[in-house]
Amino acid sequence: MGITDTDLTEHEPLLADWLDKGHHGEMDYMARHGMMRARPHELLPGTLRVISVRMNYLPEQAAIARVLSNPDQGYISRYALGRDYHKVLRQRLKKLADKIELRASDLVARPFVDSAPVLERPLAAKAGLGWTGKHSLLLNRQQGSFFFLGELLVNLPLPTDQPVEEGCGKCVACITACPTGAIVAPYVVDARRCISYLTIELDGPIPEDLRPLMGNRIYGCDDCQLICPWNRFADASQEPDFAARDNLHAPELLALFDWSEAHFLKQTEGSPIRRIGHRRWLRNIAIALGNAPASPAIIDALEQKREREEVDEMVQEHIDWALARQREGLAQVDRKTERLIRAVDKGMPKHAR
Repeated sequence: MGITDTDLTEHEPLLADWLDKGHHGEMDYMARHGMMRARPHELLPGTLRVISVRMNYLPEQAAIARVLSNPDQGYISRYALGRDYHKVLRQRLKKLADKIELRASDLVARPFVDSAPVLERPLAAKAGLGWTGKHSLLLNRQQGSFFFLGELLVNLPLPTDQPVEEGCGKCVACITACPTGAIVAPYVVDARRCISYLTIELDGPIPEDLRPLMGNRIYGCDDCQLICPWNRFADASQEPDFAARDNLHAPELLALFDWSEAHFLKQTEGSPIRRIGHRRWLRNIAIALGNAPASPAIIDALEQKREREEVDEMVQEHIDWALARQREGLAQVDRKTERLIRAVDKGMPKHAR
């Protein structure tokens, strides 16, 4: 944890420019409160300090590369494999406020975990928890970036911590590794191209030109973190609530695609995944199936799902796209097989044909 004041005036023009360029996409809540996002003291009048906290979430045996390299499995961002982090951190921050109140009875405090118009990463950087990397995430020399952030706004004039030195240097690994080119400039992410935005925040159709680039990522994306050299030092979380659920860790796409809405809600109970709803879940998996190696089993699953009543037009569009990709893939396999047979026949003596 670290402590900072509420002055984020240097970030206001950056926020305004980001919003003006439409980089927030359909996330209207990013613009709804104007510059309050950079003014915590307006969110909770009387606020003098922000206690910024971080908490590691990387599960043991994260298997990031193994799942990403298996196109028949669905990749879920590692932060979402366990219990909803909002609840875990918020409860911890409430306990922290209770302990502070034992020493300061006039305390006025309010916890936030990605739940209010707060620029949490600039606050965390100012509080000395790390620096903002070129992928716009907070980086720490000892812990990389696989951690959650939370804030406790308080009305106490606590001593503040100092920012740490930036450590990215000339490295642009995160920029070049982004599958969709969403990091349009150092420290600037265009959410409209970001796989995390596309699979979680976007409610409607995913742009067709971006679908092939998504691979098997069905909920979020960790590529910019995976490539970052500082994450060599990231420790696994010791928090049981963040342990990976077996049904989400390395799941088969066809098994996930077969989930009914009731089964989806049951399997994602207490998980951040539940917030995207069943239709977006099917949309995302349909794209991953379209990107998977051609398979009659996948085509059959897509065709059967398309005819079910719970599948709306938006999901059907993505299923149709996936079917076209799969059928073309099988056709290519058939053409290659025919060419191989002709080549073998041509080279064989007549009596052996």
